[in-house]
Amino acid sequence: MTLDIVALSGSLRRTSHNTGLLRALQAVAPPGVAVHLCDRLRALPLFDQDREREDVPAPVADLRRRIKEADGVVIATPEYNSAIPGVLMNALDWTSRPADDSSLRGKPVAILGASPSQFGTARGQTVLRQVLHRIQAPVVVQPEITVFRSHERFTPDGTLLPDEVTEDLMRRLLDELVRLIEATTRTAAAASA
Repeated sequence: MTLDIVALSGSLRRTSHNTGLLRALQAVAPPGVAVHLCDRLRALPLFDQDREREDVPAPVADLRRRIKEADGVVIATPEYNSAIPGVLMNALDWTSRPADDSSLRGKPVAILGASPSQFGTARGQTVLRQVLHRIQAPVVVQPEITVFRSHERFTPDGTLLPDEVTEDLMRRLLDELVRLIEATTRTAAAASA
């Protein structure tokens, strides 16, 4: 059985380093793990609590369904103002609400990110971990992948330059995500038995 991983980039930029990081992650995925880049965030309207249950916008319903069907999620986030981008927070709001029908509750998540700053996305990832904790999505703890000075580590079209250390970390991140998916599946099976 192949595990289905939905990959979300918190950047809409055409030559995004974070989208490039997810493409590099796809390339190092082990057999039995399929990482699918989901580019639906651009189509999402701003979160509107009046529409979270009824008259749900089609792009929102589609993203919710895609996440629910997946075995796990990978999120690559840039860091804007020491936090996560609004487009990513908007997607998290739509997919975690209503709380009793959250697409993300219990869904294993792995995080990584790239930024031109010397600190990479360390602060943004901390914010993202807090949000995911609040919505009860289990998150891979280690390794933390925060690509710093990304403007020196990607080509102008957003492709990660050859980097054995980052590629090895991405392999380890996927291995840990698989372990978390397996543990979550066992826990859910035991709870329903």
